[in-house]
Amino acid sequence: MLAGLSEGTTSAIQVTNETTAITVESEYSRTNPFYAEVLENINLNGRGSNKETRHIELSLEGSGLQYEPGDALGIYPENDPGLVQLILDELNWDPEEIVTINKQGDVLSLKDALTKHFEITVLTKPLLEQALKLSNHESLRKLLSAGNEAELREYVHGRDLLDLIQDFGPWGVSAQELISILRKMPGRLYSIASSYAASEDEVHLTIGTVRYEAHGRKRKGVCSTLCAERLEPGDTLPIYIQKNPNFKLPGNPDTPIIMVGPGTGIAPFRAFMQEREEQEAQGKSWLFFGDQHFVTDFLYQTEWQQWLKDGVLTKMDVAFSRDTDQKVYVQHRMREHSQELYSWIQEGAVIYICGDEKHMAHDVHETLINIIEQEGKMNREQAEQYLSEMQQQKRYQRDVY
Repeated sequence: MLAGLSEGTTSAIQVTNETTAITVESEYSRTNPFYAEVLENINLNGRGSNKETRHIELSLEGSGLQYEPGDALGIYPENDPGLVQLILDELNWDPEEIVTINKQGDVLSLKDALTKHFEITVLTKPLLEQALKLSNHESLRKLLSAGNEAELREYVHGRDLLDLIQDFGPWGVSAQELISILRKMPGRLYSIASSYAASEDEVHLTIGTVRYEAHGRKRKGVCSTLCAERLEPGDTLPIYIQKNPNFKLPGNPDTPIIMVGPGTGIAPFRAFMQEREEQEAQGKSWLFFGDQHFVTDFLYQTEWQQWLKDGVLTKMDVAFSRDTDQKVYVQHRMREHSQELYSWIQEGAVIYICGDEKHMAHDVHETLINIIEQEGKMNREQAEQYLSEMQQQKRYQRDVY
């Protein structure tokens, strides 16, 4: 062990011709998160927006944590206290009862265990199978029976532990028995919206608040509504860095880049621009951004306009779907510029897509194939092959969720 390094940290030594550089990896990780102080928590959307998108700045001071543009930040959130209370009330349990939360024998009060340690908002088939052993409820047995997969998928979608308890009671079990079937709260991953080079000892996030109604009850995204409703500057969040080697800026800063990121998909591209600005990169850059309304939902508008003015960003095309009679999305803007877009691709540009996998990323992928087909005078199969080769060369990278 190197002198001066505490136990539990690892070191990597890199010898150069002139100096000996020692980079010390952080002792903090997914299994040992760092409690980061909240520096800022701002709503990016204007008054009257249908959305609430939080810009959150966290301090990494003293953590030794570092990251690159394209990496993600993991957060271990706490559950909504209102939902925890409804579960306790439904089962008439004592919130202060002490329960064992893991095989190591660690203990917490029941309320703290449900708030901080266990996943209570997502139902899975394995959880329902464990629940059947406790409740022996006939309807639950039927739901889990062979050939009922479609009905089971429909049931678990949008339901949580409280639904399970209400639908398949009565539960003649102890609190310890019931929580023993729950899984540990997983971390929630968010694309990092800052460059370490530009904001040393800080990490920024762009988090869209998830709220919806399902099965007669209002539902909330665990981490996003914690950030929107209960997180104040000065509070701390348990975090870790999740490296993402498949979503990285080109090694050569002269390489052109095309970024497609509607909504919170903008996050990693803010990091990209901060990094390129620090590098004084000469490569061209083009952003396609979309959201609902120009006036209320243009995330980081002043920053993008400044980067355009300073030449850090070469081109920007925006699509605000609710501002026109005909809904316009990023893929429509891409089609409008198909000739120029293809010429950038021919020049060696790297294409990045960040955001919703099911709809946006699928539509953008199709649009790219169409553009390559049309402008490159290829058939469908050749265009697909071309894009596939770009992917293999890391010239087409996706960060989708």
